[in-house]
Amino acid sequence: MIEVKELTKRYGNKTAVDRISFSAGAGEILGILGPNGAGKTSTMRMLTGFMPPTDGSATLDGFDIVADSMEVRRRVGYMPERVPLYPDMTVEEYVRFWAKLRGVRRPQKSIEAVLDRVQLLDRRRSLVRSLSKGLKQRLGLAQTLVHNPKVIILDEPTIGIDPQQVIEVRAAVRDLAHNHTVLFSTHILSEAEQVCDRVIILNQGRIVAEGTPAELRQKLYPGDSVFVQIGGVGHAKPEKTLRGINGVKQVQKLAGGYALEAVAGRDIRADVVKRIQQAGWTLLELRPVAVTLEDIFLKIVSREDAEEQAE
Repeated sequence: MIEVKELTKRYGNKTAVDRISFSAGAGEILGILGPNGAGKTSTMRMLTGFMPPTDGSATLDGFDIVADSMEVRRRVGYMPERVPLYPDMTVEEYVRFWAKLRGVRRPQKSIEAVLDRVQLLDRRRSLVRSLSKGLKQRLGLAQTLVHNPKVIILDEPTIGIDPQQVIEVRAAVRDLAHNHTVLFSTHILSEAEQVCDRVIILNQGRIVAEGTPAELRQKLYPGDSVFVQIGGVGHAKPEKTLRGINGVKQVQKLAGGYALEAVAGRDIRADVVKRIQQAGWTLLELRPVAVTLEDIFLKIVSREDAEEQAE
């Protein structure tokens, strides 16, 4: 559904997007992650036809974003980070305005369907200015969906809304995958983990990692990690003893205890218990440590930054 090959965007001497390639299939939610300035918004703007690429190519539903720009726009719904709203319109008038811009046939039917889908049908006669931030985000989603596009591109859709509204927007995004391919930009890593089927991580305009969260965990953290809290150590420094346990790859001191990373395929728990008992200490806690997408993201980006500085 989306095919991107060597896509590049330069602003003068600044390269915002540097020869990125990726794809997204029908019904897939693909997350784009990255720090500020990583190239996320520039990528989305090129894919929506908002601005042309400097080099490379991309197709949506088989249509080229440059050569077939109008066909691409008919097939894309785009919700920017700041949704363009007209405060003196009613909710229904606003969606009708977008339906006409999109050339929707029988717009009234589409308007009612999309307002019902985003749970704004009962507010159809309300002025846009009277809506809360969360309801405005839903209205932005309505204009994105009114022409029933095959591809939906969402740029930071949960910025500035309260936690309950965040949950509702995330649920709405997951529901979109039943009928659409979704490209979802966010800097909230837990959000990507909950919503997206796959993620690509951008840093300084380049793709530095791609895959499902599980695949990235396996690649970057092939061994399991455990947290251990020890009592009765006195003036001893347990790090050396813990590093000496067979199968322990790395030891990190944390508040209240230690994180022990194991080599791939090794269960170190029994050996940890045995060594602590041999040392005469008390085992207060031993539990698995879940590797989050945030851990993966920070490891990749910090590694890339270190390599950049070394060049």
